Amino acid sequence: MADKENKKKPNPTDTHVGSRIRLRRNMLGMSQEKLGENLGITFQQIQKYEKGTNRVGASRLQAIATILSVPVAFFFEDLPGEEGTANRGFAEDPSTTFAIDFCTSAEGLQLNRAFVRIQDQKVRRRIIELVKSLASDDGD
Repeated sequence: MADKENKKKPNPTDTHVGSRIRLRRNMLGMSQEKLGENLGITFQQIQKYEKGTNRVGASRLQAIATILSVPVAFFFEDLPGEEGTANRGFAEDPSTTFAIDFCTSAEGLQLNRAFVRIQDQKVRRRIIELVKSLASDDGD
């Protein structure tokens, strides 16, 4: 019976790839419906991909990467369990993934979308200073 329960649980890699699809789609402000339309599938299928319930095939992942304007490798970045440093090159230290975690949160996405719409550089700097003072950040 434990085997049946494990079979229903999504593979961690599939879950990660799905979360990266959701991240990039949200960064672009694209709906599941729009992504599905571009792929010729339903938004429900996109939901299943994003949850990791359904595995994304290689050709479909390539099509998603093209639509979302990222390389296929984007979906595998920061894959859990791939912490080895031998082939990391100039990659960030894994401990800096807090920024990615924030950007994938609902608040982070809302803040990022609103912030990039502010055209005035001075206003942007003032907002950064305001946030720093509210956080009472002693560093930097």
